[in-house]
Amino acid sequence: MQPQILRIIDANINRTSEGLRFLEDVARFLLNDSYLTEQLKALRHNIVQSIGDYDVNLLTQRDSEGDIGVLQISMEKKSDVLGLVRANAKRVEESLRVMEELAKLPEVCSFLDSTKLQKARFAVYTLEQNLVSRFLRQDKREKIAGLYVILDTEALKGRNEVKVAQEVIQGGAKVLQLRDKRRSKGELFPIANTLRIVCREAKVLFIINDYLDLALATDADGLHIGQEDLPLSIVRKNLSIDKIIGCSIKTVVQAQKAEAEGADYIAAGAIFSSPTKPESQVVGLDTLCQIKKAVSLPVVAIGGITPENVVQALGVGADSVAVISAILGEKDIEETTRRLVNKIEQSRLKTEET
Repeated sequence: MQPQILRIIDANINRTSEGLRFLEDVARFLLNDSYLTEQLKALRHNIVQSIGDYDVNLLTQRDSEGDIGVLQISMEKKSDVLGLVRANAKRVEESLRVMEELAKLPEVCSFLDSTKLQKARFAVYTLEQNLVSRFLRQDKREKIAGLYVILDTEALKGRNEVKVAQEVIQGGAKVLQLRDKRRSKGELFPIANTLRIVCREAKVLFIINDYLDLALATDADGLHIGQEDLPLSIVRKNLSIDKIIGCSIKTVVQAQKAEAEGADYIAAGAIFSSPTKPESQVVGLDTLCQIKKAVSLPVVAIGGITPENVVQALGVGADSVAVISAILGEKDIEETTRRLVNKIEQSRLKTEET
């Protein structure tokens, strides 16, 4: 085999390995995403191992000092991590394509498989999309903390959604979800659209419950689905990559499945008996603790959360607590919200101190 061919393969193996390692570390240390980390790590190991016994031959032909490519210093600077992710992904994809083409040569195909390299390249395309998606949604995911208020039509009992939303926002709520099982989507659209504007101006997340088309129509920050709604994978394909998806779960297995399929946060419950859903299975604090340990996603505790038990839910690891009746069932919504938010913040401070 020509030494020049070995040098090309060596250079591109190195570019691929280095680029994948960068992406792997980003997934691990910046995104705290165990699923993406493991996928990138496995891909890197498989590619490096594919050269097998030819590793010595490749090293023999390496000539870093004599490589004219080292003189071509790029002056381009990346201003953010997202730019670096895209640049390294492209570097890996291009290197894989070079080796894929070389693997078609008779003298190379004995140790490089063109079909496997093509498969790896397509895998990197998907991993790049997932990484970029995570970064674009990272700010929204970080807002899944503190108080999460669900505007449930039945619990509102005829009160104006927008006015109530403004009151809970003034009280300090971080996330607002619109849930309505009764009215038509045509009736809900103008309400949801106004709520989205109110939330955006206040830098509060606005989430639609169940209705993918309504979330798309109003440009909501995200969609929340249950176990019996559209499959998470379908929702992810239809929402733009900067929108977040929440998923209701009751078990560790469901939580892990939601994370693997692309959920941005999970809502675990019912943690306590809930007056708005008395038929819901109570999973309890022990299960909440197990779920929090099993996933790297923000975990929202839901179901029967009150000022009296909110500290218990936070104490076992919940990042956020979702409430309905604890807020909407009170006369002074803004003040009730403020008191609950203060209780949550005090609990956080105590946790940090210990």
